Amino acid sequence: MKKLTYIIENLAVENIIGTTNIVVSELCFDSREVKSGSCFFAVSGTNVDGHSFIESVVENGVIAVVCEILPKKLSKDITYIQVKSSSYALGVCASNFYGNPSEKLKLVGITGTNGKTTTVTLLHQLFMKLGYKVGLLSTIENKIDDRVLSTTHTTPDAIKLNKILSDMVDEGCTHAFMEVSSHAIVQHRIAGLRFTGAIFSNITHDHLDYHKTFDAYLKAKKTFFDELPKTAFALSNIDDRNGEVMLQNTIAKKYTYALKSMADFRCKIIENSFTGLHLLINQSDVYCRLVGTFNAYNFLAIYATAILLGEDSQNVLAIMSNLQTAEGRFDTVKSANGTIGIVDYAHTPDALENVLSTINNVRNNNETLITVVGCGGDRDKSKRPIMAKIACKMSDKVILTSDNPRTENPQTILDEMNKGVDFQCKFKVLTICNREEAIRTACMLARSGDIILVAGKGHEKYQEINGMRTYFDDKEKLVTAL
Repeated sequence: MKKLTYIIENLAVENIIGTTNIVVSELCFDSREVKSGSCFFAVSGTNVDGHSFIESVVENGVIAVVCEILPKKLSKDITYIQVKSSSYALGVCASNFYGNPSEKLKLVGITGTNGKTTTVTLLHQLFMKLGYKVGLLSTIENKIDDRVLSTTHTTPDAIKLNKILSDMVDEGCTHAFMEVSSHAIVQHRIAGLRFTGAIFSNITHDHLDYHKTFDAYLKAKKTFFDELPKTAFALSNIDDRNGEVMLQNTIAKKYTYALKSMADFRCKIIENSFTGLHLLINQSDVYCRLVGTFNAYNFLAIYATAILLGEDSQNVLAIMSNLQTAEGRFDTVKSANGTIGIVDYAHTPDALENVLSTINNVRNNNETLITVVGCGGDRDKSKRPIMAKIACKMSDKVILTSDNPRTENPQTILDEMNKGVDFQCKFKVLTICNREEAIRTACMLARSGDIILVAGKGHEKYQEINGMRTYFDDKEKLVTAL
């Protein structure tokens, strides 16, 4: 419980009607969750406008309302606070309500299309092994030290996020590493947080169903860096053509990392195999269990972040050589006859191309590479033919199948993917709508030593069809079929 005066501290307020000298029991933005004594934030969402519920939440016992437009009918017992953006206000107020937890630990966020989960997961592992208590916020799981919490979004809403950060502080965490999605930035879920550092991995074609244009998607990522404090560090991959763009307007301390360009932190791949990478990082030899060029970038970002957080270089490299990859990220299994199965979360054209490039760079070309891939429903449709085209170009055999069709007809999605299959590639493509059957077919087609990539779902333990989620684990299905 906190006084409203304290909760709205540092918030740009346009108008206040009523007293702020009241005690608020909790914050909420979902009208179904309001309780007596709470403060309601009328947030304009994608499908629902919270302003339409102000009258009903007042009847249900809220004592304060934060809104962009004041209701025509005002209650004399309610405090109304008018702001420019209710979603931004929610972030600032949630941080204040939980005692500004992000200021009490070293919070590092990573944004980019690919590599976020792997990077934060490995940073969490690394700093645990360095002896710290560490928090993690990722798409796979949220952790407070060793305690695992469930997660439904890349970044939780502002209230849940600050509650988790507050719990981390209470349990003695000194560091926290989190994925920062473009949705979370635009929706102000990270408003009010104070970051010690930010990492940019890369940016490619993704989430255009939400952002509409690539420029809007790029701007969302850049906003994260633009709003960093001058005490923070901004670390960017300048091998990505937009890496320099991220650093243009930030007042944070700027650092770069790269494999191909001159940068503050550099890495060279000495050897790349299915057992791992041999790297030269800033003139130091290091071996790691991760595979592929994209993981060399992740590994370098992790190393650079640790150094920028004040850790010893040789100590960091020694520990990093034993780190394990995140679940569902180039997750490898091997059958008794030597068939290699790989499960990867690659669900964008760039991510699929990266994982297939990695496999093709490592293989000796005597094996057949079979790729099983689909595209999600109710998402960016333009990438469907592109994904199929990449799979055909870089694989010996391809099985197009369902991913999470959601509310769309899975056959319609597959028809759109098939538009990307060139005439000369049609002989090596099968279309099997049932994902389990597709994985089983790939295993039946594979001979000793062949490689099977099951792409798109990675760590997910469900398949979403017509709004219903049923248990489905790609790795489990692959292991059983092999």
